Amino acid sequence: MDLITQLVINSIIAGAIYTLIALGFNLVYGATKFFNIAHGVFAAIGGYTVYFLFRISGINLFLSVFAGILLAGISGMLSDRIIFLPLRKKGGSNVIMLVASIGLFTVLQAVIAILFGNRFQSLTEIFNAQRTYKISSGVITGLHIVIIITVIFLTAGLLLMLNKTKFGKAVKAISDDEEVAGIVGINTDRIIGYVFFIGSAIAGLGGILIGFDTGIMPTMGMGLLLKGVIASIVGGVGNVYGGVLGAFLLGFVENFGVWKIAGEWKDAIAFGMLIIFLLFRPQGILGK
Repeated sequence: MDLITQLVINSIIAGAIYTLIALGFNLVYGATKFFNIAHGVFAAIGGYTVYFLFRISGINLFLSVFAGILLAGISGMLSDRIIFLPLRKKGGSNVIMLVASIGLFTVLQAVIAILFGNRFQSLTEIFNAQRTYKISSGVITGLHIVIIITVIFLTAGLLLMLNKTKFGKAVKAISDDEEVAGIVGINTDRIIGYVFFIGSAIAGLGGILIGFDTGIMPTMGMGLLLKGVIASIVGGVGNVYGGVLGAFLLGFVENFGVWKIAGEWKDAIAFGMLIIFLLFRPQGILGK
């Protein structure tokens, strides 16, 4: 029973972390209909901004976190304005957009490595975040509690924005049919730019929180992106609800899947789950 309790706790933590990536990825995909591989590097931008401002420059932690989220969001919006918007105007296919996003990911990851080096950097000692608390027969750190609470409020806020605001309704209209949305007077280019900002800012927040938990590296974005993409596909790509569901399902399958085997098999289990869904439910759990 002790082990099962801890596995459940670990699964919830993993699901919350994957949600931070899947939320932004699904939001951008819903508006643009292409797999933005560069999404992962915005998580690294958030983490390294906090590392530079707080650890190196000594700026207040909360200001550093805010700056990290803001810079990740601005980077995402600029990527749309400079690269993806011109490609859309030229009628670029989803394949061209995908290739462009891979190129952007590679360039930005290289820039981070040049500026900060390829070495692992730790943020885990910040504000005693690794203090543990007992939950029944399991344990959880204070940081993991913060991550879970953050994901709950972030998801609720995002869903409230999408369902109750004029902006959210415009995003849904673009997701349904961008051409029709433009005909009825929605400034689709501006809305998509804002979507990139919000999605990338969420990724930046994810990178910051993950940096506090396990540390940061320039290559951290790809691993996070892969788990976010798997969660999105499993839940229903482009569906915010589906992304959350897929993230937590992935977390549970991974952690219970390595119950009797080595933890190194986690990634294999995740990709095995992806293959099963692509074969038998390619639209995802909540996909149409």
